[in-house]
Amino acid sequence: MPDDQRVLIVTGASSGIGAALARAAAGAGYRVAIVARRAERLEEVARAIREGGGTVVSIVGDVTAADMPARIVSTALSSFGRIDAVVNNAGGGALGGLLEQTDAAIEAQWQVHVVGPLRLSRAALPHLEATRGQLVFVGSGIARVPLLNYGAYAIAKAAIRAAATQLRRELRDRGVAVSYLDPGLVATEFHKAMGIERANDVRAASPERVARAILRGIARRSAVVNAVPLHTAGATLGEWFGTLADSFIISRLTPQRAAALPSPPPPVIVSSPSVTLSPSSFDSAQDDITTLRTGSVEGRQAPTFEATLEPVARRMERVKLPVQFLRDALVPDATLELNTLAMQWAGMPNKNERAALREALDALAAGGYLELLADETWKVTRGADA
Repeated sequence: MPDDQRVLIVTGASSGIGAALARAAAGAGYRVAIVARRAERLEEVARAIREGGGTVVSIVGDVTAADMPARIVSTALSSFGRIDAVVNNAGGGALGGLLEQTDAAIEAQWQVHVVGPLRLSRAALPHLEATRGQLVFVGSGIARVPLLNYGAYAIAKAAIRAAATQLRRELRDRGVAVSYLDPGLVATEFHKAMGIERANDVRAASPERVARAILRGIARRSAVVNAVPLHTAGATLGEWFGTLADSFIISRLTPQRAAALPSPPPPVIVSSPSVTLSPSSFDSAQDDITTLRTGSVEGRQAPTFEATLEPVARRMERVKLPVQFLRDALVPDATLELNTLAMQWAGMPNKNERAALREALDALAAGGYLELLADETWKVTRGADA
């Protein structure tokens, strides 16, 4: 293998644009380092690359973790000896009005779309200087034309668009190119994971088309890559029209919620003021209904962490929701928000994954580990058992 074969890092590579880009880059002769949280799906992408004759290394982890940029860079260097391009693609949205979202939900969007990419770019910069390489930031038309109920996603994408422009100017004399990608409307899991219907009046581009556009942009060292020029033109017009476009945007472009999964029956409230049992966990937990969340009653201990999750253990196994992930989330007095936690676990969770996580959190609330603060928001009342 020649030492000068180019190396591409792509985050969010377990599905959608990231997976398509990893496969296309490998097919074009790049050695690729792929990053995502979903180990099994990431391995499927890696296996497809290897079967196609490509060279790949997988790095499983959360791009928002403070130690992740160093891990990504060191793995790419130890595997391939160089870094030529970094594509900051990881991301996902959370449905809701901006002021209706919790601090945690807003912070999660900022971390995955802004802080994470900047940390990785900083860690990779010396090695990109050595190869006269390139940084790519994946944006959105929503950075130009914010839509209702996209919450903090819109402002985070606007921030990374500005960051790409700033870095392009700052790094010009250091030989590192910076590209901003407007992918347009793409047929990925993004909208489903947010729980909204993708617009039918605009034809969605395939992830493969966007991947080809990114590779062209890298080859040309383009400052801006518009994967679907017609989509970008529409967003540009919306931006130019300013307040004149408000009525149209509100009436025609407000996202519609997808058909929801059947809502679970309301919780069963028992006589103890600190215990709430969901119907799914009622039968297995009814022997503990007099147990307070912080101790024992009449000499009986509160149910253990594993016992609390037993009613949903099979469902968790089916969607590969790790028990350790929930254990780590139980930091006393922390606030857990379903959308944020789902993104931390699955990146772009589908309805099944989101519903399974909700059942697990309901079970932990029933066991006294969580206290429901509002719909889909809990406070951690005690940590997992040692």
